[in-house]
Amino acid sequence: MLDIRRVRTELDVVRAGLVRKGVDTREVDHLAEVDARHRRLAAQRDTLRAQVNQVSKEVGRLRRAGDSAGAEARMAWSRQVGERERALAAEADALAVEVRELLLRIPNLPADDAPDGAGEADNVVVRVEGPDPAAYGEHQRVPHWDVGAELGILDLERGAKLSGSMFPLYRGAGARLVRALTAWALDRHADAFEELRPPSLVRTETITASGQLPKFADDAYHLERDDLWAIPTAEVPLTSVAAGEVLAEADLPLRLTAATPCFRREAGSAGRDTRGLLRVHEFDKVEILAYATPEQAQDVHAELLARAEGLLGELGLAYRVLDICTGDLGQTQARQFDLEVYAPGCDQWLEVSSVSWFGDYQARRADVRYRRREDARVAFVHTLNGSALAWPRIWATLVETGRRPDGSVELPQALAPWLGGSTKLA
Repeated sequence: MLDIRRVRTELDVVRAGLVRKGVDTREVDHLAEVDARHRRLAAQRDTLRAQVNQVSKEVGRLRRAGDSAGAEARMAWSRQVGERERALAAEADALAVEVRELLLRIPNLPADDAPDGAGEADNVVVRVEGPDPAAYGEHQRVPHWDVGAELGILDLERGAKLSGSMFPLYRGAGARLVRALTAWALDRHADAFEELRPPSLVRTETITASGQLPKFADDAYHLERDDLWAIPTAEVPLTSVAAGEVLAEADLPLRLTAATPCFRREAGSAGRDTRGLLRVHEFDKVEILAYATPEQAQDVHAELLARAEGLLGELGLAYRVLDICTGDLGQTQARQFDLEVYAPGCDQWLEVSSVSWFGDYQARRADVRYRRREDARVAFVHTLNGSALAWPRIWATLVETGRRPDGSVELPQALAPWLGGSTKLA
């Protein structure tokens, strides 16, 4: 969440940042008003509390001096003031809760160097890498749901029978491909990232810390009986691994990676890119995440992007890098690059990774801090993360790209060690 001090001292700057994101500023104006009321009441409460404490000392002196009448009079006054202090305290506490709830709803501000734009159409294509999308043959223009059915490696009908639409069932070599991609990616990150296997169900405070709540509650799976949430991404638990802790600056940047299932309701997606594996409710993904100092953040952001790109390069896929404009940035992101692969069978560019920098927005929610070397002061870390990678669309693109005229599929040699040496699906 935003630093409330910025709302108090730089309200015009905060408003301007929200306008760049296309966000109505009335809520932050309301926040400023509520915060001002809270501070006024808190000051009045503290003044009365100090007066009550002072009178308590006077009562003791009067009693020791034998002035019972004077002591009783001061006690009566103290009771009246105490009642007023308690009423002010309750009102101030309620306003403090409202301030936090408003802060949880107000988006992060975009970075100064994020390109301005109103929405998805204004995202900037930084570069395009890999094969020319126009050069694919007709045999590669078959959508993956057809290829998967022909080879018996993707069974959408039985997946729907088990759990409903948009829950895919991989079979045989198709299931092995998902497993191979996961092991391959984790091994590629092992040189610099500590591998974790976090829980797939988390507490409300954990999913709130990453920014999924309260805004995206409708898109998440909630187990109400236990008040646990199925994670939509490993970013959620990884962000809170050090919640409530103070890290040493010498340990930053701290790099973490995890492979987990991810669960998303995809609310409002009916009829929009829902065929095959283009949009699913459950999928596997490898996440990379880092805690960093503000000074390290830019380099770490570039590092995470390079890692995700490096995987796409090893797979030999056509991809492009998008610099996400302010109007298309999410609730929590200050800066974001997306990676999209070209799927010839679908004839679409498919997003497979978002590599994001959040500033201290998530760290404030999760209370992840570090102690600075230079002055021993405590400050919030910056968080950064990226998908490296999410597998359904990668799986789809590999199957479409690797399809041969005879209907078989040749997978990239980079995966051979994780596929038992054989890269052919037939």
